[in-house]
Formats: sequence, structure tokens, C-alpha cells
Amino acid sequence: MKILLAEDDVRLGELTAHLIRRKAGCTVDWVTTGRDAYEYATASSYDVVVLDWMMPDGNGRDACAKLRKLGYAGAILMLTAKDALQDRVEGLDAGADDYLVKPFEIEELLARLRALSRRTFVPLQEDVIRIGDLELHRNNQIAKIGGEEMKLSPREFQILDLLVQNKGLTLSREVILDKVWGLDAEVNLKTIDATVKLIRKKLGSSFAQELIRSVRGVGYRIEA
Repeated sequence: MKILLAEDDVRLGELTAHLIRRKAGCTVDWVTTGRDAYEYATASSYDVVVLDWMMPDGNGRDACAKLRKLGYAGAILMLTAKDALQDRVEGLDAGADDYLVKPFEIEELLARLRALSRRTFVPLQEDVIRIGDLELHRNNQIAKIGGEEMKLSPREFQILDLLVQNKGLTLSREVILDKVWGLDAEVNLKTIDATVKLIRKKLGSSFAQELIRSVRGVGYRIEA
């Protein structure tokens, strides 16, 4: 299983991630904010997303609701110290599939992860897009140049994937902002330019300049 754990308590997060890896042999990505949880969940494929309710920069409940509004279909488990009935109802209404109250035993957490993964697992065909020497393995969020894997951040992969899927079309900075960050994000348009610059650097200057074209005053496009 591939698990995303969002927990801002450093000691608890480290311990939980370690135990999940050791006892269940799972791959675990651990983040500490609601914003990071949302970004990682939308940029990669997870069997289960585990969200702590109380986190900085967007709590777990809000991250869950935002993911469901986006159409996220993966399993979500909410962790919280809130055990009142109304709190549980709020978490489930936000789109959580299950709810676990702190403090919890690791064996119970693992059992719930197994149950959620069985319920939501659907085998996926490999989705690969190729343009020249560039390969995007969309299911695994991996980009390769000439067979060599590139180290892209989730945002960098999302932008490159968005441009590749819309090759031949000019995407404005506003469209990229909406599709990758969301219009309500506290991100200015210069961040998009800076991220594209990093993508070009990782692609390699000559190939990148031919692949990702700048449209002055508008945005970017990849030629069909």
C-alpha cells in the first residue's frame, strides 16, 4: 500500500510513519500541513490518505472537503482527538471514509488501512505519455528524460502534465493557477513563471526551450 500521512505532531508523525512502514511494509509519505496534504494527494496516487483534523495551514477536515470537491476518489481516514458525535458527523460529511480517535493503537490503525485499501483498490493500467525523449508515467507521477528519472516536485509534475495533456493549446497563467493551485490559493503569477523555469532547468536547456514555449503576456504551451 502507498499511504499519505498528514500529522503535524512531529513525534507522533515520525512514530506512526515508522510503524506503518515496519509492520505493514507500506510506502509512507508524511506531511505536516493541510496544504501539503492537499498538494500531495492531488499530485500522486495513494491507497489511503490519513488526515489529522487539527493542522496548520488548512486543517484535515478542510483538506478532505477540498479533495472531495475536486473529485478525489481515494480513501480518506480522519485522525482526531475530537470524539463527540457531532465532530464525527462533520468529518464524515466532509468526505472521510473512516474516523479514528486519538490516542489509538497502531494495530487498529493498520486494520483500518487494510480495510479501506481493499474497499477502494482498483487495478490501474499504466498511463504513459511520450513526447520525444520525455516520458510521463502519470499513475506513478514519474517523469523521465531519455530513460533517466527526473526529480520533480508535485507542483512541477502537475504543471508539466497539464501542458503535455493540452499540447498545441496555449494555457494562460490564470488557467495554470486554477488547475494546479486553485484560484483561492495565496500564490501570485510569478510563482508559475519560477516553477516553469525550474522544470526547464531539469529538462535540459535545449530540449526544454523546444518543448515548453512561452507565449508573451499570456502563458505557456507545448507544440502538438
